[in-house]
Amino acid sequence: MRAGVYTAFTYNLYKMSKEQIRDLVLFLQPFDKEIRETVFWLREFVWELYPKTNELIYDNYNAVAFGWSPTDRVGHTFCSIAIGRTSKNIHFGFYWGNEITDPQKMLLGEGNQYRYILVKDKNDFPKTYIKTLMKEAYSNSLAKVKDKKQLMEGATIVKSISAKKRTLKSKAAKKKK
Repeated sequence: MRAGVYTAFTYNLYKMSKEQIRDLVLFLQPFDKEIRETVFWLREFVWELYPKTNELIYDNYNAVAFGWSPTDRVGHTFCSIAIGRTSKNIHFGFYWGNEITDPQKMLLGEGNQYRYILVKDKNDFPKTYIKTLMKEAYSNSLAKVKDKKQLMEGATIVKSISAKKRTLKSKAAKKKK
């Protein structure tokens, strides 16, 4: 795939296997090497635990985000990784995080649904605790699938690619306002 050939939003653009990462590498190219390495480490962490789920990728205006779902629907997503274009923060999140228990109170977010942790370094990532949260989140996700015919296995699906990406504004541009 080449940059510049996409409309602002394309639903279910195409499907590939988890090993076909060319487009994900392209989407993550604007980020520093350390961020890309951490993101791919987190991706492998999820795939190792849930190889029969599906990866949904969004190359959006504000972030590159990808999550795992037992179907091809975002509403069934149980966990995700998002990298902010301007903040460069890496979120490891739970789409329905408000519905899972968080006894250690590690999850951030006060909205109606999404909860996450900030991942600064893979060595500090609480793998054991996150595995516990993922197990509950996955069970919740499966319960949301009303039509079992929607279940699918092991696909990586690019769901959207924004033609325009958010960038940091220079200090000179900010002063003109």
